[in-house]
Amino acid sequence: MMDTLSCLERFAGATRRHADLSVQSIALNSDPAYVCVRNRFSSTLFETVTCADGAFVTSWGYRLGDMDDVDAAAARLAFLLAALPA
Repeated sequence: MMDTLSCLERFAGATRRHADLSVQSIALNSDPAYVCVRNRFSSTLFETVTCADGAFVTSWGYRLGDMDDVDAAAARLAFLLAALPA
C-alpha cells in the first residue's frame, strides 16, 4: 500500500498537468489529508479529494480511482470538473 501523503502530492502534480485545473490547497497535516482542485475558469467547479481504502475519493464519496494509478484518477477528476484533457 502506498503512503497517503505521497499519493496526494502525486495526485496534485497530476492534476496540474491538466490545462484547466488549478490546485487550490494541499492540506497534508489535516485529518483527513486532502487536495482541493478547481476548474480555472469557474469559481464553483471545485472538488476536495482524500484517500480512503487505497483509492482517491471526492468529498461526496465518488471513487476516482486507485492510489496506484494517479494519472487515471486525475483524468477522471478533470472530466468531472469539465476540464480539457492533459
